[in-house]
Formats: sequence, structure tokens, C-alpha cells
Amino acid sequence: MFGWFQRLLPRSGDFFTLFERHAASLSAAAEALAHLTSGEGDRAANLRAIHDQEHAADEVIRETLHEVRQTFLTPFDRGAITALIGTMDDTIDEMNRTAAAIELFDVRTFDPQMKQIGALVQDACRLISEAVPLLRDVERNGRRLHELTARLVKLEGEVDVLHDTGMKNAFEAQREKSDPLDFMVKREIYKNLERIADAFEDVANEIDSLVIDHG
Repeated sequence: MFGWFQRLLPRSGDFFTLFERHAASLSAAAEALAHLTSGEGDRAANLRAIHDQEHAADEVIRETLHEVRQTFLTPFDRGAITALIGTMDDTIDEMNRTAAAIELFDVRTFDPQMKQIGALVQDACRLISEAVPLLRDVERNGRRLHELTARLVKLEGEVDVLHDTGMKNAFEAQREKSDPLDFMVKREIYKNLERIADAFEDVANEIDSLVIDHG
């Protein structure tokens, strides 16, 4: 009888644990990307780690969407839940695309700006990993969440500057060496790195929206 009664009660999913699992994959992929662009560690292992973490994040997305469909009581609007986890997934997808481009073009040396962007991406994912658990109590943690999202937006701006500087230097170098292929490869890597930064700024915007709505 009690089991039958429990099945009638509204179901509430553990979305916060899912957010935190996805953030852990983000951080692990970002660490591998930072090592890859800085030339640290085993190149193949770093590429594989990014790919594997992207697959782990995809599994979290599937679980989250299932929970959204099955859950009656959610901590936030369903649209807010899918928007946040979606932007987080966009971030790791862009890391995976960057790694795929690096592997495809067999890039083994990286401009100083690429290395710096890799480090900033890792910093950004650390901020996301700090922010996500705070969503368990948005009202109490609203101020800290706004501080973290402001830092994420600032990092995105720093990436933009590095992207523009790196592209300018790459263009000047190709004009001197007459090596348009090298410039095209670098342009592709810079484009992918910048898209990662655009994605983590979107994560910041989604977190800010939750703070505004629920703080």
C-alpha cells in the first residue's frame, strides 16, 4: 500500500547532481585542452581525454532531458534547466571541435595566444564548477554567483583580445613567409578557441538569469 502511495506522489529529479557531473566533465576536458595547447603531457592522451569527456557530458545531457520529461517538481523552470545544461554542453562540444581540428591538421606547435586562451578556458571552467553547486541555494548564493559570472564574461573579453592579436600576428607571418596554408590552419584553430569562450559566456548568462528569477 505504501509503495502504491509513493508512486502517486510528485516526482522531483536531482538536477543539481547532473549539473555538477557535467561541470566535472567540463573541467576535465578544459584541463586536457590547456595541456594540449601548452604542449604538456602526451598529445594523444590529451586528445582522447577531451573526446571521452565530451561523451560523458552527452550522457549527462540525455539523463537530464529524461529527468525533465519525467519530473513533476523541478527546482527551476524546465526551459531554464535545459537552457543551462545546453549551454554547458555547447562549451564542451566546442572544446571537442577544437581538439578535432588540432588532430585533423596535425597541429603540434601553438602560438603564445593559443596557449593563453587554453589557460583561460581552464580558468573559466573552474569558475563554472564553483558556480554550479551554488545553484542549490540561489537566494543565499546570489551575490557570489553574480561575481563568478562577471569573471566569466571578463575572461571571454580577454579571449577576444588574444584571438584578434593572434590572428593579426598570423596574417603578418604568412605575408612574410607566403604560407597561406599555415594561416588558414591557424585561423581555424583560433576560430574554434573563440567559440569555446562564446559558449562559456552563454553559461554565465544562463546562471545570471536563474539568479534574477530565483534570487
